[in-house]
Amino acid sequence: MRLSCVARNALQLHGGAVRAHRTVGNPGQASRIVFPALTVALSAWPLAASAASLDGASLSAWWGVPFAGILMSIAVFPLVAPRLWHHHFGKIAAAWSLAFLVPFAIGFGAPIAFGTLIHALLEEYVPFIVLLTALYTVAGGICLTGNLHGSPRLNTALLALGTALASVMGTTGAAMLLIRPLLRANDNRTHAVHVVVFFIFLVANAGGSLSPLGDPPLFLGFLNGVGFFWTTVHLALPMLFICAVLLAVFYALDAYYFSRREEILAVDPSPDTSAIGVEGKVNFVLLALVIALVLMSGIWKPGVTLDVAGTHVALQNIVRDVALIALTLLSLAVTPRAAREGNAFNWAPIEEVAKLFAGIFVTIAPVIMMLRAGESGAFSGIVHLVNDASGQPRDEMYFWATGLLSSFLDNAPTYLVFFNLAGGDAQALMTTGASTLAAISAGAVFMGANSYIGNAPNFMVKAIAESRGVRMPGFFGYLAWSGVVLMPLFIATSWIFF
Repeated sequence: MRLSCVARNALQLHGGAVRAHRTVGNPGQASRIVFPALTVALSAWPLAASAASLDGASLSAWWGVPFAGILMSIAVFPLVAPRLWHHHFGKIAAAWSLAFLVPFAIGFGAPIAFGTLIHALLEEYVPFIVLLTALYTVAGGICLTGNLHGSPRLNTALLALGTALASVMGTTGAAMLLIRPLLRANDNRTHAVHVVVFFIFLVANAGGSLSPLGDPPLFLGFLNGVGFFWTTVHLALPMLFICAVLLAVFYALDAYYFSRREEILAVDPSPDTSAIGVEGKVNFVLLALVIALVLMSGIWKPGVTLDVAGTHVALQNIVRDVALIALTLLSLAVTPRAAREGNAFNWAPIEEVAKLFAGIFVTIAPVIMMLRAGESGAFSGIVHLVNDASGQPRDEMYFWATGLLSSFLDNAPTYLVFFNLAGGDAQALMTTGASTLAAISAGAVFMGANSYIGNAPNFMVKAIAESRGVRMPGFFGYLAWSGVVLMPLFIATSWIFF
């Protein structure tokens, strides 16, 4: 999940992406290092407050090359140079960030470049990484003891449970809560990749479509005035259709693998026990508090903001993030060691996500600026695609344009771009433009599953699965899965509902 400070303020700033990803290893260490470093940096750049003045219409498409470069690095390096990538992916992400920031500073001035960086960090990256770390830590302290056996029926039931929970506790929360029990249940299976892939499709994406708590794009819509239960009413049928089909396809595929003679390993890595139990139950309370803090930041609007180098940081978001850090530290302090050991809990997955998405957040900034420039920007062709000759919205094109861009640009900022292209008036979009808003919302949430970087928990789930020995497909391999399974389903969804 991810949170933008104040969605309206974000639209007034140089179009920085409102997305969700963060960096950390030890959250306490992160809070001691990152924030003081930012403070020192800010004091050295007194002119940076003017950085939010750049118009995306002045940028050429070439400024998107560093973003394309980091995507290609994620896709290609693990295949052609896995050892190099494993040891230096953070440096590679940093190199692409510098490949954008240095020419940008030369071309538009250091204050504007620095302001763009600060906006990406404070308004987008830090809130995201704080929330993701909190969910990762708290959910990682809940350990299901005993040994579940990954049969088609059990696996399908766990996927259905996670799908239902995703709209209540968020896709990231549901994914972090259930991925480890699911992996442990299937650690005696020869084929487990499809289980994780469908988990990403369902729990990490489609399941979060029924409330603003479910997925970051819908939360941003809520911040911009969309009713809390509007998506529950208008996305229920598309969500049920997609999830029912995916669960049915998964059950058939899992049953096929399960029936093969060599599927079950002779020795189960997780020995049977007399009963199923839960350790670290206190984290359920902390998880509820995390959800409450997310909701609070969207409802409580004291109107107090802190201007940092042209980026407006709202008081409610500062309170939320500080409280989330406190909950993260509290979870580390009160969780029994046995619970984390049972989950094989470590910081490697979130470290990988944090480093890569730091680079993605920085390099995507000019791409979002150009998209927000609309017909005046380098990507004006996309704007022309979603409206007919008379200027009326084409719902099916809003669904596909929002969705396909969400696959690679992260779904939350993409949602905001098309929300504003459609008029940006929540009251009008919820009534006369309801079908268009539904198409934008569905495209952003559902098609975030198309790639590993489409939604925050996708990469987290991949990293956790790999840390538990599952050989997950690479970037292109995952695209093949989503192309074969999801694209026909989205075509049917577009034809039926939009």
